[in-house]
Amino acid sequence: QVQLVESGGGLVQAGGSLRLSCAASGSIFRLNVMAWYRQAPGKQRALVARVSSAGSTNYADSVKGRFTISRDNAKSTVYLQMNSLKPEDTAVYYCNLLLPGLEVWGQGTLVTVSS
Repeated sequence: QVQLVESGGGLVQAGGSLRLSCAASGSIFRLNVMAWYRQAPGKQRALVARVSSAGSTNYADSVKGRFTISRDNAKSTVYLQMNSLKPEDTAVYYCNLLLPGLEVWGQGTLVTVSS
């Protein structure tokens, strides 16, 4: 059974940086599409960034140029480097793993950006 464990959330001032990590169990990690989503209070969960098994990436327009997603297949871990954080980035961030026929979510990690 595949499990995802996120870490790295917390409280940061506007303009600051945080790095989120998501460690996956199971040997299928390198074949997955991995992504970060976020859900702000009162809003729907939305895609932040995605990285394919080959390393290609795509980002939500709101985070382009500020966030970077990367993966380390040897460590079965995906990262989200968040720079120039804004109060509107405040949300619970969720790691997501996607394979044909399988989708797994992490438990979420809270990121709070103060103004």
